[in-house]
Amino acid sequence: MSEALTYSLVIGISVGFSAGYLGSLMVLEKMALVGDALSHVALPGLALGILFNFNPFLGAFAFLFSSAVIIWHLGRVTKLSFETLVAAMFTLALAIGVIIIPKTDLLEALFGDITKVGLAETVVAVLVSAMAVLLTRIIYKKLVLGMISEELATSTGINVARINLLYLLLVSLVVAVGIKIVGTLLVGFLVVVPAAAARNLSPNLSRYYVLSAVFGALSSFLGILLSSYTNLPSGPGPLVVLSGITIFLATVVTKWASKFHAF
Repeated sequence: MSEALTYSLVIGISVGFSAGYLGSLMVLEKMALVGDALSHVALPGLALGILFNFNPFLGAFAFLFSSAVIIWHLGRVTKLSFETLVAAMFTLALAIGVIIIPKTDLLEALFGDITKVGLAETVVAVLVSAMAVLLTRIIYKKLVLGMISEELATSTGINVARINLLYLLLVSLVVAVGIKIVGTLLVGFLVVVPAAAARNLSPNLSRYYVLSAVFGALSSFLGILLSSYTNLPSGPGPLVVLSGITIFLATVVTKWASKFHAF
C-alpha cells in the first residue's frame, strides 16, 4: 500500500466516522437537507484560497463558520427554520463560488482530490475529527433534549441557542475537512446517508449514533479503496457516495426482511 493511499484512507475513515456521528443528529432532527446544503457554502472560501494562494481548507472553514453564525443569529431573530435560512445561504454561496473559482479547479472543488494529501493534512484531519466527535459526545444528550422540547431543555438549565451554535460549528469543521475527500458537491452525503442507513437498524439511540459513525467510516474507506484501483478522473467522491448508498440499500433490505420474518 502506497504512502499516499495510507494517508487518504486514514483521512477518509476519520472524517467519515465524525461526519456520520454528527450527522446522526441532523437526520434525527429531520434536518438532512441542512447538512447537504451547508456543505455548498464552502465553495467561495475554496475559490478565494485557490485565487490568493492560501490553504483552501482555511477559506472553506471561514465561510462555513461565518455562515453557521449568520444562520444561527438569523434563526433567533426571524424565527425562520434552519432549512429556509440554509437554502438562501446555499444558493448565494454557490452562485458566488461558481463565478469566482478558476474553471481549471472547478472539478476538484466540486468532487474533491485526496491524492495530494500529506502527513500534515492527515494529522489535522484526524485531530479535527476526534475533537468534533468528543465535543458532540459531551453535548449529544443536551442537543437531543433541545430537539424534543426547547422549553424542557431550558428549564433544566441548558442554553439551547449556545449548544446549537456549537453543534453547527462542529459540523462546519467536519464538512470543511470532508471537502478534500468528496468535494463540496457530495460532502453533504457523509452527514446524511450513513445516519439514514443506521436508523434502519437501530432500536435505540446508542446503537443509532454508533452505527452512523461506523457506516460513515466504512463508506469512505470502501470508496477511497475502490478509487485507488479504478483511477477514475473524478476522484474518490462518487465512489464514496456509491459505497454509502449500497450500505443504505443493504440496511433497507435487512429491515424489510426482518419485518417479513416477523409475520
